[in-house]
Amino acid sequence: MSRLVDQARSLSPAGWTVLPRLLWPLVVGVVIAGLIQFVIGPNISGFTSKVMLVAGINIIMAVSLTVVNGFTGQFSMGHAGFMAVGGYVAATITYYGSIKLFGTADFAGGTVSWTGAGAFEGPIVGKGDLLFIGSCIVGGLAAAGAGYIVGLPSLRLRGDYLAIVTLGFGEIVRVLLQGTPDQIQPWKAKEALDVPWYELLLKLGGPKGFNLLPTYTTLFWVYLFVVLTLIVSYRLKNSSTGRAFLSIREDEIAAQAMGVDVTRYKVRAFVLASFFAGMAGGLYAMDIGAINAGDLGFQRSFDFIIMVVLGGLGSISGATLAAVILTILPELLRDLPPIWPAGLVLLAGMAAAQKLRGQWRLRPLIVVAVLTAVLEIARRVCVAKGINIADYRLILYASLLIVMMLSRPQGLFGVREAWELFGRGGKKPAKGAA
Repeated sequence: MSRLVDQARSLSPAGWTVLPRLLWPLVVGVVIAGLIQFVIGPNISGFTSKVMLVAGINIIMAVSLTVVNGFTGQFSMGHAGFMAVGGYVAATITYYGSIKLFGTADFAGGTVSWTGAGAFEGPIVGKGDLLFIGSCIVGGLAAAGAGYIVGLPSLRLRGDYLAIVTLGFGEIVRVLLQGTPDQIQPWKAKEALDVPWYELLLKLGGPKGFNLLPTYTTLFWVYLFVVLTLIVSYRLKNSSTGRAFLSIREDEIAAQAMGVDVTRYKVRAFVLASFFAGMAGGLYAMDIGAINAGDLGFQRSFDFIIMVVLGGLGSISGATLAAVILTILPELLRDLPPIWPAGLVLLAGMAAAQKLRGQWRLRPLIVVAVLTAVLEIARRVCVAKGINIADYRLILYASLLIVMMLSRPQGLFGVREAWELFGRGGKKPAKGAA
Protein backbone atom coordinates (compact mmCIF):
# COMPACT_ATOMS: atom_id res chain seq x y z
CA MET A 1 0.00 0.00 0.00
CA SER A 2 2.79 2.39 0.93
CA ARG A 3 4.44 1.62 -2.40
CA LEU A 4 1.29 2.68 -4.27
CA VAL A 5 1.13 5.88 -2.22
CA ASP A 6 4.77 6.64 -3.06
CA GLN A 7 4.09 6.07 -6.76
CA ALA A 8 1.07 8.39 -6.64
CA ARG A 9 3.15 11.08 -4.95
CA SER A 10 5.88 10.73 -7.56
CA LEU A 11 3.33 11.32 -10.33
CA SER A 12 1.86 14.44 -8.69
CA PRO A 13 3.60 17.79 -9.35
CA ALA A 14 6.02 19.17 -6.80
CA GLY A 15 4.57 21.41 -4.11
CA TRP A 16 6.68 24.41 -5.09
CA THR A 17 5.04 24.43 -8.56
CA VAL A 18 1.56 25.13 -7.19
CA LEU A 19 1.96 28.90 -6.95
CA PRO A 20 3.58 29.32 -10.40
CA ARG A 21 0.88 27.19 -12.01
CA LEU A 22 -1.76 29.38 -10.39
CA LEU A 23 -0.10 32.68 -11.30
CA TRP A 24 1.15 32.07 -14.84
CA PRO A 25 -2.28 32.74 -16.46
CA LEU A 26 -2.34 36.14 -14.72
CA VAL A 27 1.20 36.90 -15.87
CA VAL A 28 0.40 35.88 -19.45
CA GLY A 29 -2.77 37.96 -19.34
CA VAL A 30 -0.94 41.06 -18.11
CA VAL A 31 1.74 40.70 -20.81
CA ILE A 32 -0.76 40.23 -23.65
CA ALA A 33 -3.02 43.01 -22.36
CA GLY A 34 -0.03 45.34 -22.01
CA LEU A 35 1.07 44.68 -25.59
CA ILE A 36 -2.44 45.36 -26.89
CA GLN A 37 -2.84 48.52 -24.81
CA PHE A 38 0.57 50.14 -25.25
CA VAL A 39 1.87 48.70 -28.55
CA ILE A 40 -1.16 47.98 -30.74
CA GLY A 41 -3.54 50.57 -29.28
CA PRO A 42 -1.53 53.72 -30.11
CA ASN A 43 -1.03 52.56 -33.72
CA ILE A 44 -4.69 52.04 -34.63
CA SER A 45 -7.57 54.46 -35.05
CA GLY A 46 -10.00 55.23 -32.27
CA PHE A 47 -12.80 53.43 -34.13
CA THR A 48 -10.72 50.27 -34.58
CA SER A 49 -9.75 50.39 -30.92
CA LYS A 50 -13.42 50.66 -29.95
CA VAL A 51 -14.35 47.67 -32.13
CA MET A 52 -11.51 45.64 -30.55
CA LEU A 53 -12.78 46.54 -27.09
CA VAL A 54 -16.37 45.53 -27.88
CA ALA A 55 -15.09 42.32 -29.49
CA GLY A 56 -13.21 41.49 -26.29
CA ILE A 57 -16.34 41.89 -24.15
CA ASN A 58 -18.30 39.76 -26.61
CA ILE A 59 -15.60 37.07 -26.43
CA ILE A 60 -16.03 36.87 -22.66
CA MET A 61 -19.81 36.62 -23.02
CA ALA A 62 -19.68 34.02 -25.81
CA VAL A 63 -17.09 31.81 -24.08
CA SER A 64 -18.94 32.00 -20.76
CA LEU A 65 -22.20 31.00 -22.45
CA THR A 66 -20.32 28.10 -24.07
CA VAL A 67 -19.82 26.64 -20.58
CA VAL A 68 -23.61 26.23 -20.27
CA ASN A 69 -24.88 25.83 -23.82
CA GLY A 70 -21.81 24.10 -25.21
CA PHE A 71 -20.25 22.04 -22.43
CA THR A 72 -23.40 20.81 -20.68
CA GLY A 73 -25.74 21.04 -23.68
CA GLN A 74 -28.30 23.23 -21.90
CA PHE A 75 -30.15 26.08 -23.58
CA SER A 76 -29.95 29.30 -21.61
CA MET A 77 -31.65 32.36 -23.13
CA GLY A 78 -31.11 34.83 -20.29
CA HIS A 79 -27.35 35.32 -20.35
CA ALA A 80 -27.67 39.08 -20.84
CA GLY A 81 -29.58 39.18 -17.55
CA PHE A 82 -26.46 38.06 -15.68
CA MET A 83 -24.47 40.65 -17.60
CA ALA A 84 -26.97 43.26 -16.38
CA VAL A 85 -26.71 42.09 -12.76
CA GLY A 86 -22.90 42.24 -12.80
CA GLY A 87 -22.85 45.51 -14.72
CA TYR A 88 -25.20 47.32 -12.36
CA VAL A 89 -23.46 46.00 -9.24
CA ALA A 90 -20.05 47.03 -10.59
CA ALA A 91 -21.39 50.42 -11.67
CA THR A 92 -22.95 51.02 -8.25
CA ILE A 93 -19.77 50.16 -6.36
CA THR A 94 -17.55 52.18 -8.68
CA TYR A 95 -19.80 55.25 -8.85
CA TYR A 96 -21.03 55.55 -5.28
CA GLY A 97 -17.81 54.06 -3.91
CA SER A 98 -15.84 56.82 -5.63
CA ILE A 99 -18.13 59.42 -4.04
CA LYS A 100 -17.87 57.84 -0.58
CA LEU A 101 -14.11 57.21 -0.69
CA PHE A 102 -12.78 60.03 -2.89
CA GLY A 103 -15.53 62.64 -2.49
CA THR A 104 -16.23 62.71 -6.23
CA ALA A 105 -17.30 60.41 -9.04
CA ASP A 106 -14.55 61.66 -11.35
CA PHE A 107 -11.88 59.42 -12.88
CA ALA A 108 -9.21 58.41 -10.36
CA GLY A 109 -7.33 55.75 -12.29
CA GLY A 110 -3.86 55.35 -13.72
CA THR A 111 -2.26 55.02 -17.12
CA VAL A 112 -3.80 51.62 -17.88
CA SER A 113 -7.31 53.09 -17.56
CA TRP A 114 -6.80 56.45 -19.22
CA THR A 115 -9.16 56.98 -22.15
CA GLY A 116 -8.93 60.73 -22.53
CA ALA A 117 -7.04 62.78 -25.10
CA GLY A 118 -3.36 63.49 -24.66
CA ALA A 119 -0.74 61.97 -22.41
CA PHE A 120 -1.60 61.01 -18.85
CA GLU A 121 0.72 61.94 -16.01
CA GLY A 122 0.24 59.70 -13.06
CA PRO A 123 0.79 56.17 -11.73
CA ILE A 124 0.35 53.11 -13.91
CA VAL A 125 -2.42 51.84 -11.62
CA GLY A 126 -4.39 54.32 -9.54
CA LYS A 127 -6.72 53.99 -6.58
CA GLY A 128 -9.71 54.16 -8.89
CA ASP A 129 -8.42 51.16 -10.84
CA LEU A 130 -8.39 49.04 -7.70
CA LEU A 131 -11.97 50.06 -6.97
CA PHE A 132 -12.95 49.31 -10.56
CA ILE A 133 -11.38 45.83 -10.65
CA GLY A 134 -12.80 45.02 -7.24
CA SER A 135 -16.25 46.12 -8.40
CA CYS A 136 -16.02 43.91 -11.51
CA ILE A 137 -15.13 40.90 -9.37
CA VAL A 138 -17.96 41.65 -6.94
CA GLY A 139 -20.28 42.11 -9.91
CA GLY A 140 -19.21 38.69 -11.15
CA LEU A 141 -19.88 37.17 -7.74
CA ALA A 142 -23.32 38.82 -7.61
CA ALA A 143 -24.13 37.41 -11.05
CA ALA A 144 -22.85 33.99 -9.92
CA GLY A 145 -25.17 34.20 -6.90
CA ALA A 146 -28.06 35.03 -9.22
CA GLY A 147 -27.06 32.08 -11.40
CA TYR A 148 -27.14 29.80 -8.38
CA ILE A 149 -30.56 31.06 -7.27
CA VAL A 150 -31.97 30.61 -10.75
CA GLY A 151 -30.11 27.40 -11.52
CA LEU A 152 -30.79 25.41 -8.39
CA PRO A 153 -34.55 25.01 -8.89
CA SER A 154 -34.71 25.40 -12.67
CA LEU A 155 -31.84 23.24 -13.91
CA ARG A 156 -33.83 20.13 -13.17
CA LEU A 157 -35.59 21.16 -16.37
CA ARG A 158 -34.36 20.42 -19.87
CA GLY A 159 -34.45 21.92 -23.34
CA ASP A 160 -37.28 24.33 -24.10
CA TYR A 161 -38.47 24.44 -20.48
CA LEU A 162 -35.09 25.61 -19.25
CA ALA A 163 -34.93 28.18 -22.07
CA ILE A 164 -38.28 29.64 -20.96
CA VAL A 165 -37.14 29.88 -17.32
CA THR A 166 -33.86 31.62 -18.18
CA LEU A 167 -35.64 33.95 -20.60
CA GLY A 168 -38.09 34.84 -17.85
CA PHE A 169 -35.20 35.54 -15.46
CA GLY A 170 -33.61 37.96 -17.91
CA GLU A 171 -36.87 39.85 -18.33
CA ILE A 172 -37.44 40.00 -14.56
CA VAL A 173 -33.98 41.50 -14.09
CA ARG A 174 -34.61 44.06 -16.82
CA VAL A 175 -37.98 45.17 -15.39
CA LEU A 176 -36.68 45.38 -11.81
CA LEU A 177 -33.67 47.48 -12.81
CA GLN A 178 -35.81 49.81 -14.91
CA GLY A 179 -38.07 50.33 -11.90
CA THR A 180 -35.36 51.60 -9.55
CA PRO A 181 -35.26 55.23 -8.28
CA ASP A 182 -33.19 57.95 -9.98
CA GLN A 183 -29.48 58.01 -9.28
CA ILE A 184 -27.80 60.80 -7.33
CA GLN A 185 -26.07 62.96 -9.93
CA PRO A 186 -22.33 63.70 -9.68
CA TRP A 187 -22.88 67.37 -8.88
CA LYS A 188 -24.87 66.26 -5.81
CA ALA A 189 -22.03 64.18 -4.41
CA LYS A 190 -22.29 65.88 -1.01
CA GLU A 191 -25.84 64.54 -0.65
CA ALA A 192 -24.63 61.02 -1.36
CA LEU A 193 -22.10 61.25 1.46
CA ASP A 194 -24.95 61.41 3.97
CA VAL A 195 -27.03 58.63 2.37
CA PRO A 196 -26.57 55.10 3.82
CA TRP A 197 -25.05 52.44 1.58
CA TYR A 198 -28.17 50.31 1.54
CA GLU A 199 -30.19 53.21 0.09
CA LEU A 200 -27.57 54.05 -2.53
CA LEU A 201 -27.67 50.47 -3.80
CA LEU A 202 -31.23 51.06 -5.02
CA LYS A 203 -30.68 54.42 -6.76
CA LEU A 204 -29.78 52.99 -10.15
CA GLY A 205 -31.42 55.42 -12.56
CA GLY A 206 -34.57 53.51 -13.46
CA PRO A 207 -35.64 53.61 -17.13
CA LYS A 208 -33.14 56.39 -17.87
CA GLY A 209 -30.26 54.07 -17.03
CA PHE A 210 -27.24 54.46 -14.77
CA ASN A 211 -25.29 57.30 -16.38
CA LEU A 212 -22.25 59.56 -15.93
CA LEU A 213 -20.10 56.72 -14.62
CA PRO A 214 -16.31 57.10 -14.52
CA THR A 215 -14.80 55.32 -17.52
CA TYR A 216 -12.06 52.84 -16.62
CA THR A 217 -12.53 50.15 -19.28
CA THR A 218 -9.64 50.04 -21.74
CA LEU A 219 -8.11 47.45 -24.04
CA PHE A 220 -5.78 46.47 -21.19
CA TRP A 221 -8.51 45.48 -18.75
CA VAL A 222 -10.74 43.90 -21.38
CA TYR A 223 -8.05 41.64 -22.82
CA LEU A 224 -6.68 40.80 -19.40
CA PHE A 225 -10.11 39.38 -18.57
CA VAL A 226 -10.34 37.78 -22.03
CA VAL A 227 -7.09 35.85 -21.52
CA LEU A 228 -8.09 34.76 -18.01
CA THR A 229 -11.53 33.67 -19.25
CA LEU A 230 -10.04 31.63 -22.09
CA ILE A 231 -7.45 29.93 -19.88
CA VAL A 232 -9.93 29.10 -17.13
CA SER A 233 -12.46 27.78 -19.66
CA TYR A 234 -9.87 25.62 -21.41
CA ARG A 235 -8.59 24.21 -18.12
CA LEU A 236 -12.17 23.56 -17.06
CA LYS A 237 -12.96 21.74 -20.30
CA ASN A 238 -10.01 19.37 -19.81
CA SER A 239 -10.59 18.78 -16.10
CA SER A 240 -12.69 16.08 -14.45
CA THR A 241 -15.46 18.64 -14.00
CA GLY A 242 -15.30 19.49 -17.70
CA ARG A 243 -15.51 15.84 -18.66
CA ALA A 244 -18.61 15.54 -16.47
CA PHE A 245 -20.08 18.56 -18.29
CA LEU A 246 -19.39 16.96 -21.67
CA SER A 247 -20.87 13.63 -20.59
CA ILE A 248 -24.10 15.42 -19.65
CA ARG A 249 -24.15 17.06 -23.07
CA GLU A 250 -23.64 13.77 -24.92
CA ASP A 251 -26.12 11.67 -22.96
CA GLU A 252 -27.61 12.93 -19.72
CA ILE A 253 -29.25 9.63 -18.80
CA ALA A 254 -26.04 7.66 -19.37
CA ALA A 255 -24.04 10.20 -17.37
CA GLN A 256 -26.46 9.92 -14.46
CA ALA A 257 -26.31 6.13 -14.66
CA MET A 258 -22.51 6.33 -14.36
CA GLY A 259 -22.80 8.30 -11.12
CA VAL A 260 -22.56 11.89 -12.38
CA ASP A 261 -24.63 14.25 -10.22
CA VAL A 262 -26.33 15.91 -13.19
CA THR A 263 -28.13 18.67 -11.29
CA ARG A 264 -25.06 19.64 -9.29
CA TYR A 265 -22.87 19.91 -12.38
CA LYS A 266 -25.53 21.87 -14.27
CA VAL A 267 -25.73 24.38 -11.44
CA ARG A 268 -21.93 24.57 -11.29
CA ALA A 269 -21.75 25.34 -15.00
CA PHE A 270 -24.45 27.96 -14.64
CA VAL A 271 -22.65 29.66 -11.74
CA LEU A 272 -19.29 29.75 -13.57
CA ALA A 273 -20.86 31.13 -16.74
CA SER A 274 -22.77 33.75 -14.76
CA PHE A 275 -19.59 34.88 -12.98
CA PHE A 276 -17.79 35.64 -16.25
CA ALA A 277 -20.91 37.33 -17.64
CA GLY A 278 -21.09 39.54 -14.56
CA MET A 279 -17.47 40.64 -14.96
CA ALA A 280 -18.13 41.40 -18.63
CA GLY A 281 -21.08 43.50 -17.50
CA GLY A 282 -18.77 45.59 -15.31
CA LEU A 283 -16.43 46.17 -18.24
CA TYR A 284 -19.40 47.10 -20.42
CA ALA A 285 -20.76 49.61 -17.90
CA MET A 286 -17.48 51.45 -17.42
CA ASP A 287 -16.72 51.55 -21.14
CA ILE A 288 -19.05 54.35 -22.26
CA GLY A 289 -19.85 55.43 -18.70
CA ALA A 290 -23.47 54.27 -18.79
CA ILE A 291 -25.56 51.11 -18.56
CA ASN A 292 -29.24 50.64 -19.31
CA ALA A 293 -31.12 47.43 -18.60
CA GLY A 294 -33.22 48.05 -21.71
CA ASP A 295 -30.14 47.34 -23.83
CA LEU A 296 -29.55 44.00 -22.08
CA GLY A 297 -32.81 42.24 -22.80
CA PHE A 298 -33.53 38.98 -24.59
CA GLN A 299 -32.37 40.39 -27.93
CA ARG A 300 -28.86 40.77 -26.51
CA SER A 301 -29.02 37.21 -25.18
CA PHE A 302 -29.87 36.00 -28.68
CA ASP A 303 -26.75 37.75 -30.00
CA PHE A 304 -24.58 35.73 -27.64
CA ILE A 305 -26.42 32.51 -28.50
CA ILE A 306 -25.73 33.14 -32.20
CA MET A 307 -22.02 33.53 -31.43
CA VAL A 308 -21.94 30.21 -29.57
CA VAL A 309 -23.91 28.32 -32.22
CA LEU A 310 -21.89 29.80 -35.09
CA GLY A 311 -18.61 28.93 -33.40
CA GLY A 312 -19.68 25.39 -32.59
CA LEU A 313 -21.36 24.13 -29.44
CA GLY A 314 -18.57 23.28 -27.03
CA SER A 315 -15.71 24.96 -28.91
CA ILE A 316 -13.94 27.72 -26.99
CA SER A 317 -11.88 28.82 -29.99
CA GLY A 318 -15.00 28.68 -32.18
CA ALA A 319 -16.96 30.94 -29.83
CA THR A 320 -14.00 33.33 -29.72
CA LEU A 321 -13.70 33.54 -33.49
CA ALA A 322 -17.47 33.85 -33.95
CA ALA A 323 -17.60 36.69 -31.42
CA VAL A 324 -14.89 38.55 -33.34
CA ILE A 325 -16.57 37.95 -36.73
CA LEU A 326 -20.03 39.01 -35.54
CA THR A 327 -18.61 42.14 -33.90
CA ILE A 328 -16.66 43.23 -36.97
CA LEU A 329 -19.20 42.25 -39.63
CA PRO A 330 -21.92 44.88 -38.91
CA GLU A 331 -19.30 47.63 -38.84
CA LEU A 332 -17.70 46.34 -42.03
CA LEU A 333 -21.05 46.50 -43.81
CA ARG A 334 -21.38 50.22 -43.07
CA ASP A 335 -18.84 50.92 -45.82
CA LEU A 336 -18.36 47.63 -47.62
CA PRO A 337 -14.83 47.23 -49.05
CA PRO A 338 -13.97 44.97 -52.03
CA ILE A 339 -14.95 41.41 -51.13
CA TRP A 340 -12.71 39.40 -53.45
CA PRO A 341 -9.48 39.80 -51.37
CA ALA A 342 -11.23 38.37 -48.30
CA GLY A 343 -12.68 35.60 -50.46
CA LEU A 344 -9.26 34.66 -51.78
CA VAL A 345 -7.80 34.60 -48.27
CA LEU A 346 -10.68 32.42 -47.09
CA LEU A 347 -10.25 30.03 -50.02
CA ALA A 348 -6.51 29.78 -49.39
CA GLY A 349 -7.09 29.11 -45.70
CA MET A 350 -9.69 26.43 -46.39
CA ALA A 351 -7.44 24.76 -48.96
CA ALA A 352 -4.48 24.80 -46.54
CA ALA A 353 -6.65 23.34 -43.77
CA GLN A 354 -7.88 20.55 -46.04
CA LYS A 355 -4.32 19.73 -47.10
CA LEU A 356 -3.19 19.51 -43.48
CA ARG A 357 -6.07 17.21 -42.67
CA GLY A 358 -5.61 15.14 -45.81
CA GLN A 359 -9.28 15.51 -46.68
CA TRP A 360 -10.07 17.24 -49.98
CA ARG A 361 -13.62 18.48 -50.41
CA LEU A 362 -14.35 20.65 -53.44
CA ARG A 363 -17.93 21.54 -52.54
CA PRO A 364 -17.12 24.03 -49.73
CA LEU A 365 -14.44 25.67 -51.91
CA ILE A 366 -16.87 26.02 -54.81
CA VAL A 367 -19.56 27.47 -52.52
CA VAL A 368 -17.16 30.08 -51.11
CA ALA A 369 -15.86 30.98 -54.59
CA VAL A 370 -19.37 31.41 -56.04
CA LEU A 371 -20.56 33.36 -53.01
CA THR A 372 -17.56 35.68 -53.20
CA ALA A 373 -18.16 36.32 -56.89
CA VAL A 374 -21.87 37.01 -56.37
CA LEU A 375 -21.26 39.40 -53.48
CA GLU A 376 -18.50 41.25 -55.34
CA ILE A 377 -20.72 41.67 -58.42
CA ALA A 378 -23.61 42.87 -56.23
CA ARG A 379 -21.32 45.36 -54.46
CA ARG A 380 -20.07 46.81 -57.75
CA VAL A 381 -23.61 47.11 -59.11
CA CYS A 382 -24.69 48.98 -55.99
CA VAL A 383 -21.72 51.34 -56.26
CA ALA A 384 -22.40 51.95 -59.96
CA LYS A 385 -26.11 52.65 -59.30
CA GLY A 386 -25.39 54.91 -56.33
CA ILE A 387 -27.15 52.61 -53.86
CA ASN A 388 -26.09 53.11 -50.24
CA ILE A 389 -25.20 49.61 -49.01
CA ALA A 390 -25.23 50.77 -45.38
CA ASP A 391 -29.03 51.17 -45.56
CA TYR A 392 -29.31 47.41 -46.11
CA ARG A 393 -26.51 46.25 -43.84
CA LEU A 394 -28.79 44.45 -41.38
CA ILE A 395 -30.36 42.52 -44.27
CA LEU A 396 -26.88 41.61 -45.53
CA TYR A 397 -25.81 40.69 -42.01
CA ALA A 398 -28.77 38.33 -41.55
CA SER A 399 -28.25 36.85 -45.02
CA LEU A 400 -24.59 36.12 -44.31
CA LEU A 401 -25.55 34.43 -41.04
CA ILE A 402 -28.00 32.22 -42.92
CA VAL A 403 -25.37 31.32 -45.51
CA MET A 404 -22.77 30.53 -42.85
CA MET A 405 -25.14 28.25 -40.94
CA LEU A 406 -26.35 26.49 -44.10
CA SER A 407 -22.79 25.85 -45.25
CA ARG A 408 -21.58 24.81 -41.79
CA PRO A 409 -24.57 23.59 -39.68
CA GLN A 410 -22.31 22.27 -36.90
CA GLY A 411 -20.61 25.64 -36.51
CA LEU A 412 -17.12 26.76 -37.45
CA PHE A 413 -15.28 24.10 -35.44
CA GLY A 414 -18.10 21.82 -34.31
CA VAL A 415 -17.43 20.47 -30.83
CA ARG A 416 -13.64 20.60 -31.27
CA GLU A 417 -11.05 23.33 -30.92
CA ALA A 418 -9.30 24.97 -33.87
CA TRP A 419 -5.97 23.20 -33.27
CA GLU A 420 -7.68 19.80 -33.05
CA LEU A 421 -8.85 20.14 -36.66
CA PHE A 422 -5.27 20.07 -37.91
CA GLY A 423 -3.91 17.34 -35.67
CA ARG A 424 -3.31 13.73 -36.48
CA GLY A 425 -6.82 12.86 -35.47
CA GLY A 426 -8.18 14.82 -38.43
CA LYS A 427 -6.28 12.85 -41.11
CA LYS A 428 -7.59 9.81 -42.82
CA PRO A 429 -5.72 6.62 -42.09
CA ALA A 430 -3.36 5.46 -44.80
CA LYS A 431 -4.40 2.63 -47.06
CA GLY A 432 -3.61 -0.75 -45.59
CA ALA A 433 -3.19 0.69 -42.10
CA ALA A 434 -4.74 -1.24 -39.26
